[in-house]
Amino acid sequence: MTTYDFTEIDRAIEQGETEFIEILQKLLRQKSISHTGEGMEECAEAVRLLLEQEGFRTTVYRPGAYPIVYGEIAASGQAVDAPTVLLYGHYDVMPPDPLNEWKSDPFEPQIRDGKIYARGAGDNKGQFLAHVLAVRNYLKLHGGLPVTLKILIEGEEETGSPSLADFVANHRELLKADLVYTSDGPKHASGAPVVLLGVRGALSARLTSKGAAWDNHSGNKGNIVPNPVWPLVALLHGMRSDDGTVQIEGFYDGIPEVSEADAEALRRLPFDLDDLKRQVGHDGIDLDGETYYRRLSLEPTFNVFGLHAGGRDKGIIPATAEAYLDVRLVSGQDPLDMYAKLERHVKKHAPDIGIERIMSVPPSKTPIDLPIIRTVIETVTEACALEPVVQPAMGGTLPDYVWTSVLGAPSVIVPYAPYDEANHSPNENTGIADFLEGIRCTYHLIRRLADSRCGE
Repeated sequence: MTTYDFTEIDRAIEQGETEFIEILQKLLRQKSISHTGEGMEECAEAVRLLLEQEGFRTTVYRPGAYPIVYGEIAASGQAVDAPTVLLYGHYDVMPPDPLNEWKSDPFEPQIRDGKIYARGAGDNKGQFLAHVLAVRNYLKLHGGLPVTLKILIEGEEETGSPSLADFVANHRELLKADLVYTSDGPKHASGAPVVLLGVRGALSARLTSKGAAWDNHSGNKGNIVPNPVWPLVALLHGMRSDDGTVQIEGFYDGIPEVSEADAEALRRLPFDLDDLKRQVGHDGIDLDGETYYRRLSLEPTFNVFGLHAGGRDKGIIPATAEAYLDVRLVSGQDPLDMYAKLERHVKKHAPDIGIERIMSVPPSKTPIDLPIIRTVIETVTEACALEPVVQPAMGGTLPDYVWTSVLGAPSVIVPYAPYDEANHSPNENTGIADFLEGIRCTYHLIRRLADSRCGE
């Protein structure tokens, strides 16, 4: 394996650190709240100008509520067989509420104890900016790129990326790539870098059980007016056995066997049972590491995340009872197919209870043993001087399927933010050292992929 010298890039990062932080702070001051629309157009334009200044040929697309900013730099002339990498990120951020829990203004970045605190610092402005500044330094040090780089920065990620799949489907040739590389989310709790090769899909649905036209007094109308809570509870109870097995017909269909490569990756993941108990606040958990990660990333879940009926006042027979279901899906399962199975189960066992699909996102999975994935893992190991935590899939959900299923490209997620980035929460932050390490890592990815020619 080629040994790489990081002297040039380390010197460039050291010399440019102050300016890089100032660029990030300027971007963080620009509000871009997709839930309200505040500052979105202005931020999209700021991102476009930033990409242009760093050498990207840019185009702004408007497939939905907010712009997609696209940029591209072709490989230099001598790199005729160079691979193509698509970098993905988002410029929109979550609302800063509750404001009273922030220690400083969420849109006036403040540096404290080696961290930059502001909304978007970790999710996702600091992370995609690391890519852009890596390109700046590569061009400065070498005069051109040995790979073709494409970058797509969207403004709807925090609202579920509703326009992204159709946009990718309509622009497959434009976005065609050998690898899609995303930096989002936090590193491992130990501080180790993380390489994620997929995400679980998600399906959420609402069950509605109805009784009378309005709430009634339980003393005056008890034994007369039906309570809609009971049939709803009975339905939920029948959906899951005492040992946790989901009783919906076909729930486990389509799940592939765990590959030996994935099984080996699970066995290598760090695990601390006592720390897990502290994290979740429950002492009754008794798992080994391989079982924990398999359940988290390679098995589907069935969860009730909300139950609503009546109120806190005594003596009410509620008119309506609702349950909110959350199903996490793994590679090989389809959320629309799962919803159809769920709908059939409800109609069979409780035909008077209504069901409504709220949201669905397909799962995504990139094989761990692809040559280009081995190159990414080696890149992260060398750039961070630490072996990464390699997880076959994360437990949560991102629109990663647009790359693997719609675009048809391998996709990898390598977070650059610290474990305690507090994304979506007050006092969101990123570590300055993490931000600079992200620049180093993307810089190294560019030269490493060029040298490997995607493993060919």
